[in-house]
Amino acid sequence: MAAYLDFEKSIQQIDDDIVNAQIKGDIDAVNILKKNLEKEIAKVYKNLSDFQRLQLARHPDRPYALDYIELLLSDAYEIHGDRTFRDDPSIVCFIGYLGGKKLMIIGEQKGRGTKDKIARNFGMPHPEGYRKALRAARLAEKFGLPILFLVDTPGAYPGIGAEERGQSEAIARNLYELSALETITLAVVIGEGGSGGALAIGVADRLAMMKNSVFSVISPEGCAAILWNDPAKSEQAAKALKITADDLKSQGLIDAVIDESINGAHRNKEIAAKNIATYVSKALEELENTNKKELVASRMQKILSLGAFEEA
Repeated sequence: MAAYLDFEKSIQQIDDDIVNAQIKGDIDAVNILKKNLEKEIAKVYKNLSDFQRLQLARHPDRPYALDYIELLLSDAYEIHGDRTFRDDPSIVCFIGYLGGKKLMIIGEQKGRGTKDKIARNFGMPHPEGYRKALRAARLAEKFGLPILFLVDTPGAYPGIGAEERGQSEAIARNLYELSALETITLAVVIGEGGSGGALAIGVADRLAMMKNSVFSVISPEGCAAILWNDPAKSEQAAKALKITADDLKSQGLIDAVIDESINGAHRNKEIAAKNIATYVSKALEELENTNKKELVASRMQKILSLGAFEEA
């Protein structure tokens, strides 16, 4: 059964009416309702607020990294473990073929269902997860494979054990190492881009976001609690933080916005995956003939230019 958000109630009602008409065998009514559904979807999704896009980024049916990997890669082979402590399942790493080209995909995986979510720590990586990602990235560099990072996390895990094992060091190490990696790196925010937990696998030659994804230094709920001591002001915080793909693109912080189906990736993950594949293929074509040293120099310059400003 599909999950509906609070602003999708009108869509849910029409969906229910379609089901009832199908049960009754009223084909004419079904056809009319489907046309009405298309119009209602277009109306609802035309002017979404920033907070509503945040809700879509967190939608329980939204495709996660493993969903995209299954749709994007053929002959996929998973890599496990950081060779230091353990295998963190909140980070998944696969080698495979995308459109005939071999590449590495490294993604943050939230988990589907209660047991899987707990096993994957709700997509909040431990330091060994980031070290696993770095190990896979170095392997890709060694064999000359491009890397696609799929970012989707509420943030790095803030638990005591994670801090004891060097969470901040693991994130900092990834930022340092990935910025100088001598292979093509692409990153796509597919859901939530939560602060340093997202940045740890978000350093890339090209950074894109799905239309209904978000990227922020703090969650709107956390921001509202700190600034106003009022969780009810989360919508106000979401707007102030400029967390949406369109906001970040307009500020020059990301390179592209990847479209989803008209009613979100959670309703049609195949279209979302196809659009990611198109973006990745085009980006690889643009970068594949670039000298390794030039690639790193360009990436470094891109990183150093972030946050630059001129005083009036």
